[in-house]
Amino acid sequence: MREVYNTDQPKSESLGLIKLIRPKQWVKNAFVIAPLLFSGEFLKLSSIYQTLFATFLFCLAASAVYIVNDLKDIEKDRAHPEKCKKRPLASGQVSPKSAIALLIVIYIALGCAWLIAPKVIYVILIYLLLNWAYTFKLKHEPVIEIFIVAFGFVLRVYAGAVALSVPVSHWMFITTLSISLYLASIKRRQELLQTGSQTRGVLAHYTVSLIDRFAEMSAVTAIVFYSLYVMQVQPKLIITIPFVMFGLFRYWFIVESLEGGESPTDVVIQDKQILMTVILWVVCCFWSLTSV
Repeated sequence: MREVYNTDQPKSESLGLIKLIRPKQWVKNAFVIAPLLFSGEFLKLSSIYQTLFATFLFCLAASAVYIVNDLKDIEKDRAHPEKCKKRPLASGQVSPKSAIALLIVIYIALGCAWLIAPKVIYVILIYLLLNWAYTFKLKHEPVIEIFIVAFGFVLRVYAGAVALSVPVSHWMFITTLSISLYLASIKRRQELLQTGSQTRGVLAHYTVSLIDRFAEMSAVTAIVFYSLYVMQVQPKLIITIPFVMFGLFRYWFIVESLEGGESPTDVVIQDKQILMTVILWVVCCFWSLTSV
């Protein structure tokens, strides 16, 4: 008698593993590309390769962080009305054993990458250690947890600079931190409004008005420091300042009027005006930095 094997479960778990590493969130790692753009190295093929490789490594590192977080919160996610269905570990689509195996593979891949890009791996190691501390302790500390999320984006920019062996402008550092604090604050604001402190305990320490002030302060400093960076370091990019201002204004409109903003990634991908603003900003940067 011929045996019939059920292949649905392996296929389902394979899809679950893809969901577990959250490829949609990899768009955040575009911050690694910033030094390539602002340093003018984008005309060199070797620089493009080094930046793309660093971006790929950060994608792996970010996925490792997501896996650790989901493993840590598996029981909590199972009790959540939405995460119990959306998170592959909480829903049972992926077993903890498979998730741990995938996590080990990612760590091994990052370890092997040290032979190719050791300086980038050092930055990624700091990122991983910071997120381990965040997952197991610091995510419960108000204000600190917002800064840790934001600092992850600063490390992405720094990794891109390290990959190219170019210095990071102090203006770029503080601008990246400001924009990241703005996005992180908005995310917490929307979570607080939509689900309260049920999904994230630290939200019990915040109020909407407090987070609004965090976001407003961060948005203002982002515009100011980006403008100072442009005027003092890259005056050719003066044309890009209106795009940055419009992007922040549009994002706030989405938050206030359309009740979006809980996922910055979804906003960038789904809102046509934000997406077009980003594209035009990149085009203007290329045009300005390549023009004589």
